[in-house]
Amino acid sequence: MSEQGGDPGPAVQIAGLGFALVLLDPDMRITEANPATEEMLGRSAHRLVGQPLFEVVSIDDLRVTAHSREDAAPLVARGVTIRTGAVERRVNLTMSPLPTHPGWRVVTLSDAGQDEMAEPGRKPAGLTAPAVLAHEIKNPLAAIRGAGQLIARKLDPKDRPLADLIGTEVTRIASLIDRMQRIGARGAEPNVALNLHEAVRNAIATVRGAGLGSVELIEEFDPSLPPVLANQGALEQVVINLLANARDACAGIDSAQIIVRTRYVSGLIFNAIRPGRSVRLPIELTITDNGPGIPPELRDHVFEPFVSSKKGGQGLGLALVHRLVRDMEGRVAHERDGKAGLTHFRVHLPVSR
Repeated sequence: MSEQGGDPGPAVQIAGLGFALVLLDPDMRITEANPATEEMLGRSAHRLVGQPLFEVVSIDDLRVTAHSREDAAPLVARGVTIRTGAVERRVNLTMSPLPTHPGWRVVTLSDAGQDEMAEPGRKPAGLTAPAVLAHEIKNPLAAIRGAGQLIARKLDPKDRPLADLIGTEVTRIASLIDRMQRIGARGAEPNVALNLHEAVRNAIATVRGAGLGSVELIEEFDPSLPPVLANQGALEQVVINLLANARDACAGIDSAQIIVRTRYVSGLIFNAIRPGRSVRLPIELTITDNGPGIPPELRDHVFEPFVSSKKGGQGLGLALVHRLVRDMEGRVAHERDGKAGLTHFRVHLPVSR
């Protein structure tokens, strides 16, 4: 390692990487692990060194494990599901052989959610068509509502509920379209310095007002957090949607509970939408519930429009969360801890400078 004040040596450079990096010997045992690996896998480097990689990390895709054992060629795998203990997450994985040391390899792991949000110009899937349809549908809806009101005046009282149903359904459809337009909107509101906890408490008050039922809501806030760079309305909407989902997910179970937690997490870096620069995202907001969780077949698609595990759900709430967080140059991720029986939604935001 270089002396203080000189050029950083390889060890310092590796320690400063924002993604997990491990060095494997020919037996696929971990010989080195950087700090980002410790954070991702939830173990210290001391406990990782000497362990076979695939005993520490379980990978669903058998092609990855087969390649690593049988082929010395480089490997790049995007959106791979891994498990460390009971925690499951999606990552992008690379495995690169060292030509000077046969059998030795370098493996990197990075959160797949970061790359999905980082691609310049990338739009959330399936939004273009709904945005076009929304414009064409909203004008006729107003006429339908007006016609329903006129019809209701001429009907016998016993038949008016049917006419009222027209107005109710028109309102529901109009609300759905408004949400679709918000997701597909190209412009973003400006981000300013604001107090994270003020926005979160406003959102909590809104959800409490709508009713939590028997669900207990617990706040675990770090009062020392600095101001975040975000949009007040967008941030409150994000928290409202996540809280409402958590409430619905654990409603009806014994000892239903939601925990809203904030903390400072050092070392997390996100390559922002604007190319050529990166944004540090050290402020973490986590909303946890002890419900049964999202079905496994939907977990990789929770932020896509029209994907919902709720009966009668429209599947737009989390798509809107994804869009709003992206506009604030943050990131949002879903994580299921099967052992603890907890679902976590984590939002990372930049600090205001």
